[in-house]
Amino acid sequence: MERELNNLRKSMNASTHKGMRFTERQKVKIRAAIQLEQTNIKRKHPLLIYFITSLAASLFILLFYTDIIATLTNKDIKQGSKQSIESEWEIRNHYVRNGKVKFSVFEDPYLSAGKPFGYMISFKEPFEKYEGKELEIYAVHKETGKRLSVLPSTKITEPSSGYSSLERFTTKLLIPEAGLWKYEVYFDNKLYGDVVLAVQEAKFFPSNIPPFVQKTDFEHIDWNRKAVKIDNNIIGNTNKSGVIGADMPSLNINQKWMWHLWGIENPKETKLTVIGYHRETETIHQILTTGWSIGLGGKNNGADAHTPSSVNIPLPGEWAVMLYVDGNVFDVLVYEINN
Repeated sequence: MERELNNLRKSMNASTHKGMRFTERQKVKIRAAIQLEQTNIKRKHPLLIYFITSLAASLFILLFYTDIIATLTNKDIKQGSKQSIESEWEIRNHYVRNGKVKFSVFEDPYLSAGKPFGYMISFKEPFEKYEGKELEIYAVHKETGKRLSVLPSTKITEPSSGYSSLERFTTKLLIPEAGLWKYEVYFDNKLYGDVVLAVQEAKFFPSNIPPFVQKTDFEHIDWNRKAVKIDNNIIGNTNKSGVIGADMPSLNINQKWMWHLWGIENPKETKLTVIGYHRETETIHQILTTGWSIGLGGKNNGADAHTPSSVNIPLPGEWAVMLYVDGNVFDVLVYEINN
């Protein structure tokens, strides 16, 4: 009995359990060994025929199906990995885990390379999840693989202003090159999640800016000519232009501003165009929420023309608000906006 089993083991010495595939040659060797042993056993031990045959068949089935399962499993793993790699660079503003959004990132609509731009991150979990932890953000460039620290370690000590958690965490980040970037968010050196954003090539003008706006209009801004308080809560340049509401919180929220202009003869036939220029980043922004231009109404608060609007200021800092009347530069309002 022992000799017969040894012969069977020798015929299977190169099976998948030895690190090689279960081949046709091995199958032939096993069948030949079984036939030889059946002849010998039939002469010596007829009762062992059934046992040996059953054992060989069981081993054959076990090895055959083990090989198939291993092959299919490896194929599935490779396909799954490939699919994951291809999809991880799809542009997405939200990080989802277990079917729930953990955070969303809202970038400046004019996000481009080479200058700092504003971001608002809305974290969705209760504040206790973040309180006391160190927040860091890294950015990975798809094309080059370059990985940068874009937000140094920042300790979370309080919720967003006016909120119970970090629904409106704001920051400015600088990305040096255009392309797809993966923003990795860490808390206490542990990866919390990531998003993928497209960063455009640096450019001065947004693509949809009115054609009469020229780059030279921004080269001679007098940043020392700050807007001042005028009568009726207007802040601006005396006897030229001003705004009611410029001293109210306007950063990343829609705020009502009332524009006032002096020296306008036919206000109802006049169009006002408003261009926001951020000094630090040297970038142009549409700050009116309804477009670049707006119509004017009649006299109000001592001014010859006025009009209400909704504005949204995307970045804190110094702003030159360029006013154009019927396509011509009319005035420049210089404001410091930090809330």
